[in-house]
Amino acid sequence: MTTVPDQLADGLSDGELFTEYHRALAESAEALKRDPATMAYGLDPAYVRRPHLDLISRTMVRARRREVRKILITTPPQVGKSVTAAVWTPFWWMANEPATKVIVSSYGSLLAIQRGRAVRKLVLEHGAEFGLRLDAGSTAAHDWSLESGGGMRTVGIGGSITGHSADLLIIDDPVKSRAEADSVTFRDATDSAYRDDLASRLAPDGVTVLIMTRWHEDDVAGRLLEREGRAEDGGEWTVIHLPAVCDLTIQHGPDPLGRSHGDPLPHPRIPVDDREALERHWADRKVTARARGWGALYQGDPKPVEGALLTDEMVRQRTHLTGLPEVMKAAVAVDPGGGGRDTVGIVGGFLGTDRRLYWTHDRTAVMPSTQWPREVCRLAAEIGADRVVMEANFGGDMTKTLVRTAWVALLQEWEEEHAGTPEAERNPYDRLPPRIELVRAKVGKLLRADPIAQQVAEDRARFGAVLTNLEGRWTTWQPADPDSPGELDAAVYLAYELLPVPGMDEVMSRVKRRPVRVEDVRPSGWAAQRID
Repeated sequence: MTTVPDQLADGLSDGELFTEYHRALAESAEALKRDPATMAYGLDPAYVRRPHLDLISRTMVRARRREVRKILITTPPQVGKSVTAAVWTPFWWMANEPATKVIVSSYGSLLAIQRGRAVRKLVLEHGAEFGLRLDAGSTAAHDWSLESGGGMRTVGIGGSITGHSADLLIIDDPVKSRAEADSVTFRDATDSAYRDDLASRLAPDGVTVLIMTRWHEDDVAGRLLEREGRAEDGGEWTVIHLPAVCDLTIQHGPDPLGRSHGDPLPHPRIPVDDREALERHWADRKVTARARGWGALYQGDPKPVEGALLTDEMVRQRTHLTGLPEVMKAAVAVDPGGGGRDTVGIVGGFLGTDRRLYWTHDRTAVMPSTQWPREVCRLAAEIGADRVVMEANFGGDMTKTLVRTAWVALLQEWEEEHAGTPEAERNPYDRLPPRIELVRAKVGKLLRADPIAQQVAEDRARFGAVLTNLEGRWTTWQPADPDSPGELDAAVYLAYELLPVPGMDEVMSRVKRRPVRVEDVRPSGWAAQRID
């Protein structure tokens, strides 16, 4: 509510006070018209500003200036994108340009009508402050007009909008579910609805905003990007892709918020500086969503299911979280990366007394060579692994040296940190270090992974923990995919190390170990005994 300060009101006549009030009202309205997020924050006490919503808001300002004309927004659900882009943006746009005609379309007419009703409510409650008034003859929630000539029409995908034009076209959730997205018939129908119905209604200088979950790589967004391209590549679409957890391996260039790999996305209900709570929130969602749902719903990274190594159902059947057998032998497998990839695959597991392999830990991450060897050693100590198996194509003997050096460093650091305390006697690194086995692939990734997928199908390999990323690699990776997921490689190496897989010698070979100088590691007897 706009008021005149008491010190200004004192001594003014009623007429002067009326004039001053309306001047203050106009200044307040002008300030709120700066961008959608500012307007929402100023008029709705429940609206919470967050960096990702400010980014969407700034992009809408650019769109009104016609600096960009096609915008694709992909974020996790329930982070405020639709309220900002599909409710406050139309109202803000009309407040700046009262003759603006808006069309909002969604997978169903009811959702679209909800958007129309929400914007109409803003006009009724706050419109007078910006000179907006409903036309008395056109006030239906799905189709209403302003006295100034603007208005909003809402329609479900495929619905009729004949005779209506749009300066601003907002498509909010054109796909209802994965079932619809997996149907090529439905994907074709959605694409046709956009091209033949919605896009044809757009004014010559009109703006399109597409807000959606990327359920399928061949969805309407995928087809539009394929046909019309991304702005950064010289194409037409400005893409706001904000995964729940920043993943620079799936994002097209730097993160729009400037996040580093692994950083969580802000959430309206969690303080922006409470990283622990944010990470916990997204980790909970990750467990709940499982692999493919996590990739699509939360990461904006749709992967095809056809031709995948394993199905979601197979992974579900082979996940055993309780009643695990005793450990016969444990190991850690490492794919050190290379070839332009900075992601290091680190997977741990064990062979149980039931003669099955269990994948239990996945520490895969983007890490420099100063960090990943220590992570390998920490995991080996944690699960009692007596060996570390590493892919030798990138680094070879150098990677062995890195791991040996890291083990010695962690041993010494523990001794120094816990000297004189009972913890000094519990040093997890004060034992024979794990034997390091180097392996070299003889065939491509598919031919390596297929036999292990068969071991899963035959129930000789299981998931002994919820490992969403690793599960996702098994259920979505395609032979033609240029990405080479490190966790999948590491899981395969672990299986070949611990299971007697038929035909292993045709798939990979062990690198013959050579004697290592004692001075390469800590000069003590126990070190020299195990790492030769």
